[in-house]
Amino acid sequence: MRQYQLKETKEVKKIICNKCGREIPVINGRAEEGVFSVDWTWGYFSEKDGERHSFDLCESCYDELLKSFKIPADIEI
Repeated sequence: MRQYQLKETKEVKKIICNKCGREIPVINGRAEEGVFSVDWTWGYFSEKDGERHSFDLCESCYDELLKSFKIPADIEI
């Protein structure tokens, strides 16, 4: 007797920068350029308690975001 397991997988089809709208190339479910992805659920001490925010930024838009910081991000090489 054979027993089967149903497998369901998700594969990324397309990534679009939320800031500039540019499409980031995806091949076989993998981004072909650098992408900054955020998936954050806000906690108790926030006005957004329980909200989940998700977005992607291309590398250029990420660089623009970093330049806007008053206190620079810690970057390790």
